[in-house]
Amino acid sequence: MAKITVKQEEALSIKFSHQMQVGDQRVLDLYFYLPTEMGIDSHTLDEEEYYYAAIVGRRSYYSQGLHLPLVQSRFASIKKRTMDEFRLYLNLFAYQFAVAIETDAKALRQITDANEFYPALAELGELVAQLLKKFRRNEPSEAKWKHYFENADNYLSWFCEQQLLKTLSHGPRSAEYSEVSEKIISLCRSEYQYREEEKRYNSTQTRQDANRISNKMLLLRRLIQQGVVLKEELKSLGVGLKKVVTGVVTAIVMVLVSTLIIKAQGVFSELTIALVLIVAVIYGFREIFKEDMRNVMWRFIQRGRPKWSRILRDTTTQAVIAKQLVWLEFMRAKEMPKAVVEIMRQRHSQNKIDAQVLHYRIATRVTQHEFQAGYTQIQEQVNFSLAPFARYLERGQAKIYKETEGKISHDSVERRYQINLVVVLREGKGNTEYARYKVTMNRSSIIEITQSDLPENIPVIGD
Repeated sequence: MAKITVKQEEALSIKFSHQMQVGDQRVLDLYFYLPTEMGIDSHTLDEEEYYYAAIVGRRSYYSQGLHLPLVQSRFASIKKRTMDEFRLYLNLFAYQFAVAIETDAKALRQITDANEFYPALAELGELVAQLLKKFRRNEPSEAKWKHYFENADNYLSWFCEQQLLKTLSHGPRSAEYSEVSEKIISLCRSEYQYREEEKRYNSTQTRQDANRISNKMLLLRRLIQQGVVLKEELKSLGVGLKKVVTGVVTAIVMVLVSTLIIKAQGVFSELTIALVLIVAVIYGFREIFKEDMRNVMWRFIQRGRPKWSRILRDTTTQAVIAKQLVWLEFMRAKEMPKAVVEIMRQRHSQNKIDAQVLHYRIATRVTQHEFQAGYTQIQEQVNFSLAPFARYLERGQAKIYKETEGKISHDSVERRYQINLVVVLREGKGNTEYARYKVTMNRSSIIEITQSDLPENIPVIGD
């Protein structure tokens, strides 16, 4: 598995994910090169607003082999475990099973070629059936453990059914693969019968009301996340320093305003309409320049400093698992690392256009203490929504004309933009590694994400 993976998540979002072990120290930098013609810079896009509105992360425990028959090995010695250990193993598998199916289904829905889509869908259906069968083969008989198993089984059955039906409904239509469609529908029907008729996990009222069944499944998902998804404590940095900057700027502006008022009083010895108007103008300029001056000074002081800190805790023991610092800011050309500049210099001449660089950095320090039994790694997944970028783009529907045997025809074309993404990874005191991606998008969706070659002297992020 690659150290860092970058791929499309939704129509207008990309996701990067990576895993870390006990004691790891990792700094990950992402440089988004936004073409100037997109009209995105520090004046049109507020970094803090973008962070809270468009960057969503998920940190959880992780183990490899999601698509391998590991259930037997995980649950073979149930009687030798305590209830807490059983629940931790159960939740870890159920949660990662759900995440894996969701990830595979999303990737499958991006395929538009029927000859590629349906064989992949058939493979996904077989995988779901095998994993569910093996999972249920190890159902505990003890009542104290069975309740936890039934919650996970109920949710996985419903979630797999929903993902398969959604994927099939969004897939390309093709009569040639009707057999695959029928097989997937048959699997979904059997899961419904298993869940509602054989096991009777949900009441009649619940399954007949879409809102009630959806809310129940959300609750079950939160239950299986217990002990797996890490609790996050996010804190904004520099709050006190920002107040100091505001106070200093206010003091400076008041000194200037007071000086101007005293001089105005020297010119106008008595209270006149002219003096009142001049004082009013002075106070008006104070309100205008105070905010601008504060923003300029704050950006100067904040540049290069982390903006947020995050503590990750185990939801069961409340033990600190990792600490993180997060940066997000627009960078100037002279501040860019030499290796990143060299990577971008390798572009074709027609692609060397002016760009604004949005820099995201996350520095993580994982605890030196061992995780709970069964956990060897933590996984971080971060989604970047490009929707705030897309609203600045032109719709750009144009036409290309051509002549064929005296007849003139035209093809409609769309306005596309290319964002270059450079990923920089530094682990502890090891070598710094790099990767570059090209994100092609229009106003409504991401067209493709491709990885580009790097100069020979630049180390590439490996496995």
